[in-house]
Amino acid sequence: MNANIAALLYLVAGVLFILALRGLSHPTTSRQGNLFGMVGMTLAVLTTLALQPPADVMGWVLVIAGIAIGGGIGAVVAKRIAMTAMPQLVAAFHSLVGLAAVLVAAAALYAPAAFGIGTPGHLHGASLIEMSLGVAIGAITFTGSIIAFAKLNGNMSGKPIMLPARHFINAGLAILLVILVIAFVVTGSVALFWIITLLALVLGGLLIIPIGGADMPVVVSMLNSYSGWAAAGIGFTLGNTALIITGALVGSSGAILSYIMCKGMNRSFISVILGGFGGESSTAAAGGGEARPVKQGSAEDAAYIMQNAEKVIIVPGYGMAVAQAQHALREMAEFLKEDGVEVKYAIHPVAGRMPGHMNVLLAEAQVPYDEVFELEDINSEFGQADVAFVIGANDVTNPAAKTDPASPIFGMPILDVEKAKTVLFIKRGMGSGYAGVENELFFKDNTMMLFGDAKKVTEDIVKAIDD
Repeated sequence: MNANIAALLYLVAGVLFILALRGLSHPTTSRQGNLFGMVGMTLAVLTTLALQPPADVMGWVLVIAGIAIGGGIGAVVAKRIAMTAMPQLVAAFHSLVGLAAVLVAAAALYAPAAFGIGTPGHLHGASLIEMSLGVAIGAITFTGSIIAFAKLNGNMSGKPIMLPARHFINAGLAILLVILVIAFVVTGSVALFWIITLLALVLGGLLIIPIGGADMPVVVSMLNSYSGWAAAGIGFTLGNTALIITGALVGSSGAILSYIMCKGMNRSFISVILGGFGGESSTAAAGGGEARPVKQGSAEDAAYIMQNAEKVIIVPGYGMAVAQAQHALREMAEFLKEDGVEVKYAIHPVAGRMPGHMNVLLAEAQVPYDEVFELEDINSEFGQADVAFVIGANDVTNPAAKTDPASPIFGMPILDVEKAKTVLFIKRGMGSGYAGVENELFFKDNTMMLFGDAKKVTEDIVKAIDD
């Protein structure tokens, strides 16, 4: 294939990737965005194969086998994965991108002639820079994503694991990594390459281990950004325009999303990296102190209150995701609307375990998009709402974020559900949220706790409304 035609096709693929990101920014256009991304990636792969075809039949067999096996595994996993497990799936995919960057960099190091970047022992200086940065970021992404997966999947505690002198250790490793990268660029030493890889793998794990579960949305988007920059670095090594464009788009969009997430929690990116929310809450998590009284109600009580309301704002959280209660929730909302009740949904930027988690679940349940509002668009309406129906959203509704300077979540913007006339809160028990902070909302005079599985309680409310 002519190089100019290939460059044009890569440009078209890049435009499709941009359109994909634009489409994924809103639920109504997300399917179209996915389609643009699929077409763009297919075009990029086919263009690369046409520009640099395998040298022999065995090469084609390996390429086709890789696409078939990888694509097949991806399709099966994506089809079988539960929506509640989507955050850890994303983390797992990020780890694979990081690992791919490490393996491609290693292949380029041992067979530079095949990549057009020099001969064994005599690689181009620029290629050494790109290679070292790509392998370092890729290795950090790999182990960091594995730790994030383990935390999200319950294989590790979601609470921060505060390692002794972790800041000094991480800073020391980072400085040593920079020194080794410079030495590798100067010498091209294979041994230094693997030492860089090993240190980056260790650093990736140490960076994520201290971060608490409440910061996982930021971690997921941050690792997304890392994987993009790793891909872009390797794209320079391979001289592949499409990989450079794709990596840069993923890296920059992930960085922007991380900024948005941090802003949604009123935190700085550095504070997240240095160790996030978490730890034991004052009495509930530690098991000490007197039990504080709460007002407890039944599904019938909740049904009666909402049927006699004029406006109900539903606040979904991770508890809804775990119980898979989104379909029952939509059914409840439909019954209320038939009774003349105005129903809206309020989404906090960091509700759930990844950006947009709640939006995806509500879209799956076919909740109308025009009923779903972000925090800044609906927060002022809680004061006029008769009922705030909270289904498993703990940390993002905790008034302590506004009233308790000693709280780890102080300063985080929250949904002002306590301003509603009545707050109905579905929760399994009185345990603290993922941030490890007891929710002061439970003990408000206008709060009624509905204890039990979110799906079962919501279904009972639907039955009571329908009777």
